[in-house]
Amino acid sequence: MQTINQPLGMAIIGLGEYGAGELLPALEHTSYCRLAGLVSGDPAKLDKYAKQYKIDSSNCYSYETFGRIAENKNIDIVYIALPNSMHLEFTLRAAKAGKHIICEKPMACSVEECHEMIAAVEKAGVRFSMGYRLHFDPFNQEMMRLGQHEQFGAIEKMLLQDSHVIEPGVWRLNRDLAGGGPLVNNGIYCIQAAMYITGKLPVAVEAKFAPVTDAEKFSEVEEGINWTMYFRDGIIAECETNYSKEQNVMRVDAQEGWFELGPAYEYRELKGRTSKGDMHFGPANQQTRQMDDFARCIIEDLPTRVPAEMGLRDMEIITAIYESAKTGKRIKLELGEYITLPES
Repeated sequence: MQTINQPLGMAIIGLGEYGAGELLPALEHTSYCRLAGLVSGDPAKLDKYAKQYKIDSSNCYSYETFGRIAENKNIDIVYIALPNSMHLEFTLRAAKAGKHIICEKPMACSVEECHEMIAAVEKAGVRFSMGYRLHFDPFNQEMMRLGQHEQFGAIEKMLLQDSHVIEPGVWRLNRDLAGGGPLVNNGIYCIQAAMYITGKLPVAVEAKFAPVTDAEKFSEVEEGINWTMYFRDGIIAECETNYSKEQNVMRVDAQEGWFELGPAYEYRELKGRTSKGDMHFGPANQQTRQMDDFARCIIEDLPTRVPAEMGLRDMEIITAIYESAKTGKRIKLELGEYITLPES
């Protein structure tokens, strides 16, 4: 167990829309960690946010100077909020520097990269956690409880849809940076939900690419994809993600009722209903709760509920979904037995 006299220092790597717009404000409300450093490839952003959050220049790094973070005792954790193709590089560099790591989803751009990241983290003896914020959201935790404990009887089917209209020219439309389209960005939340609602692993997937309506915009990544996840006990999850639609649904039909979220995957203002009435939870910052939880895991020597193995597992499923969409075949899954249960 690590003994500390103050919260753990965290550096945010990547000062784009998510890093600067969500993570930096969320850190101001944490109890077990604090903002201690900034990393960006954009000098203007470094200067702007260093001044705004009163971070000394000695705790600011470019991508080129990032290796020097190993000498900085003020920084215990790094949060990688970079384009997907950069997750591998900065996980390896952070592990070598001896820093604990939170990595945004997806973990990497391939199963092989995930294995490489896990090996590096294990060799360095640092901790790693996925940036799966919905595991810390009260509404999604309630969906876990209702499903895993069969509060409305055995689950029969799920409808999981997470889509948004994407603007042209953003990095997520670049395959080299994103590694895929809406499946790795939005669809991964549907994949996650199917498993954390049931507490079970899928045994097969079947998928089909959506028709392309803008060939120029979607010349490198899929515009949309529909897929079905099959579970051993007959449960099915019908899923959809698309960069040309607005969808935000998590619906579960069980033998004795139903429960749903809509919006389901947003950062805030989620709404939940069941066949017995509405869900009621007060405001909760998902990112604040997520970062505090990981800091506590380090301080108290506890396992994170969203470990690297979960990121690897999800990339295995994503790979199978793409294979099914390309071949038109149902793909069987052989996944590890790791499942994270909700808090009791």
